[in-house]
Amino acid sequence: MLVALAIRDIVLIDRLNLDFDRGLTVLTGETGAGKSILLDALSLALGGRGDSALVRHGAEQGDVTAVFDVAGDHPVRRLLSDSGIEAEGDLILRRVQGGDGRSRGFVNDQPVSVTLLRQLGAALVEIHGQHDDRAMVDGDMHRALLDAFGGLEDEAAAVAAAHRERREAERSAAELRKRIEAARAEGDYLRSAVEELRTLAPQPDEEETLADRRQLLMRAEKIAGDIAEAYETVAGGASPTPTLASLVRRLERKAPEAGGLLDEAIAALDRALLALGEATQSLEIAARAAEADPRTLEATEERLFALRAAGRKYGVMVAELPALAERMATALATLESGEEQLEALDRAVTEARARYDKVAATLSTRRRKAAAQLGRAVAAELPALKLERAEFGVAIDTDPAQVAETGIDAVSFTVRTNPGSRPGPLMKVASGGELARFLLALKVALADRGSAPTLVFDEIDTAVGGAVADAIGARLARLSDRVQVLSVTHAPQVAARAGAHLLVAKDQRGKTTMTGVTRLDAERRREEIARMLAGATVTEEARAAADRLILGAA
Repeated sequence: MLVALAIRDIVLIDRLNLDFDRGLTVLTGETGAGKSILLDALSLALGGRGDSALVRHGAEQGDVTAVFDVAGDHPVRRLLSDSGIEAEGDLILRRVQGGDGRSRGFVNDQPVSVTLLRQLGAALVEIHGQHDDRAMVDGDMHRALLDAFGGLEDEAAAVAAAHRERREAERSAAELRKRIEAARAEGDYLRSAVEELRTLAPQPDEEETLADRRQLLMRAEKIAGDIAEAYETVAGGASPTPTLASLVRRLERKAPEAGGLLDEAIAALDRALLALGEATQSLEIAARAAEADPRTLEATEERLFALRAAGRKYGVMVAELPALAERMATALATLESGEEQLEALDRAVTEARARYDKVAATLSTRRRKAAAQLGRAVAAELPALKLERAEFGVAIDTDPAQVAETGIDAVSFTVRTNPGSRPGPLMKVASGGELARFLLALKVALADRGSAPTLVFDEIDTAVGGAVADAIGARLARLSDRVQVLSVTHAPQVAARAGAHLLVAKDQRGKTTMTGVTRLDAERRREEIARMLAGATVTEEARAAADRLILGAA
């Protein structure tokens, strides 16, 4: 229920703090006092359309805060949780409207979108009046109200679940059928490609590995030629080693006769021969290390060029060939084994459709039974509301071929206001006053089922009086036993039945006019109801009549 409403700088309201009780609360006041401003402010907090015109003249922004005491199992708790908002304790909706037209929404002091604010507001409060169409023109709402009246929420949830299961089965079968048809259209190509790629067997990163190996082999081939040339020079036919060795032997034979003159030369030549020997050994080792089989290079190039040719053929990078091979193999497997899978999925679709058809048909039957009961319940309320010649009905158009999450029924509320006329949609047939009374009768019949915890009725007693106004008051009081009811009224018969009475009046503060709200005690309430009965001049007769109304409503 709504427990508090704080309004700052909205139209003619400077600062206003209101507390609300359970049961029936009425708001009364002279025409133009500002009752509609209060409803506009409440609507703004509930996510209604913002407007810079709502900001009080001279203020930069307006601010409305609505505080709700919400049951722990109310659907808004789940909505809050799904939105990542603390869902414990009171629920505080706040809307800030800027004079520049921009507005911001908050829930429990956390910034939220206006869309979320509107979703929360719709679940917490319903505002109805003579020109209200939210609950009356929407067929989805009619169906939801009928299900709530008949206690069919579980059956409706089962239909929704069966619909989701059916749609999922149909989607899976359709996707597999599409893949099979695509594979079948290119079956020969797939078989050829899969066989070619299976034979080629491309590996991840293989192109880079082969390219590096090819470069290494090509470099090795060139280096081997240089080593062979050096080896030929040092140790081949043109090698200086034999000549130097012969020279050393001659010098060594002459050395004793030279008296030491040849010793250094012989030592140097020995070192040269030793160095040439070491160079020869090193070149032999290098030649063996650089030795490459030309067939290895050829095989490497053939593999690399084959991979690149396959990439060009299939229009992918070489690195993508392994994944392509896997996809093509999967597609071919789908083609070859998909028929069996498709048969299984088709059976699942048939079973899901049968389950949906069964639960939808059961729900439709129960809806028709509930529709008759709702029609009788609303009809019982109409005579007292001066609609004794009117008829209310719940039309159900059932089409088994029209598969939907909500079932196979289109539900609409219809009325016939005059005997002999054809029933028609409530919004098109009923006048403004009739619409408000039909709505009240419907709400009484529904009681607290399918209803927000707070109902606001905006002058639904306009243009009626006497017994009809008293009947409206009685029904608002009955409603308030189950849900919180706020009623803006000009009917003293309605005001007399309220548990709390708020008076809306304008207050002149210097040159500025402000709207204020006062909670009336018993004496002031009696005076206000007397004013509503008598007009500008309150007489003792009016006060006595007010006493009778209050006493009769007790």
